[in-house]
Amino acid sequence: MDISHLDLNKEHTILVTGGAGFIGSNLCEALLDNGNKVTCLDNFSTGKRENIAHLQSNPNFKLIEGDIRNLDDCQKACEGVDYILHEAALGSVPRSINDPITSNEVNVSGFLNMLVAARDAKVKRFVYAASSSTYGDSESLPKVEDKIGKPLSPYAITKYVNELYAEIFSKTYGLQTIGLRYFNVFGRKQDPNGAYAAVIPKFVMHLMQHESPVINGDGSFSRDFTYIDNVIEMNVRALTSTNKEAVNTVYNVAFGERTDLNELVGLLKEFLGEFDAEIKRIEPKYGPNRQGDVPHSLASIEKAKTLLNYSPKYDMRSGLKEAVNWYWKNLK
Repeated sequence: MDISHLDLNKEHTILVTGGAGFIGSNLCEALLDNGNKVTCLDNFSTGKRENIAHLQSNPNFKLIEGDIRNLDDCQKACEGVDYILHEAALGSVPRSINDPITSNEVNVSGFLNMLVAARDAKVKRFVYAASSSTYGDSESLPKVEDKIGKPLSPYAITKYVNELYAEIFSKTYGLQTIGLRYFNVFGRKQDPNGAYAAVIPKFVMHLMQHESPVINGDGSFSRDFTYIDNVIEMNVRALTSTNKEAVNTVYNVAFGERTDLNELVGLLKEFLGEFDAEIKRIEPKYGPNRQGDVPHSLASIEKAKTLLNYSPKYDMRSGLKEAVNWYWKNLK
């Protein structure tokens, strides 16, 4: 994605933690294409070497194989860095339910290590991946940043703790922080494999293999699916903003549009069916609801529009078309 219109100074060095993951590797690529120096910190527990293989020959790219649970690794990664995009985390609600201890070690202790390392390295700004899971059991729609409910999973707790720690580091040490509550991000390089694969790449793989995707529940649960390029835009705007009111707070990162799972399958069948007509005839199967899932999610993005001039280019339909084209070329 071209970010030249977002006025990020090419002289800045940016650390991307979790830089070999889905979102992180897309950020690394966009920043390098812009001419920035990029340090990637990843332990490859969920990140993939192939996501960054094509970046390794770029003289502006530095890979540090390390773990955010190790403070020394965090401090090494922060050397000579102007800004941090902190994407490293163990995602997935079911993963956190199955293994809450590891999720907490990475998402809370690892996050705190990164904050300390950023503070000590006198980094200009710390932008981090927060989560829409923080809204918990709040039923109000659309989701507005200052109205949250009680968490529904260990994962949701860890991401809320991130926000609390970031706020304290802003107030206590003067570290500029911005949290980005991602809403169901999808797009190129998102892994379709494994027990904790996200819904869109998982459904794409099933359909490409002429298998019925399995929907949790009756398909009426809805999400504000957010294309990766909108997320890249928001990260860069969070880095470059000179608006004093825009820092030390959190933002929803979404398009502001709700799609239920039945509609999602319909769109995937339409777009994949352009490559393989047989796919249009596949019907989904329905299973039980998933533990810890919220029924509906829809973001208000007014705060991001007002304070950061966020203007997402991709709605669900146009983003999904781009993503399906990438999956067909790269996963077939």
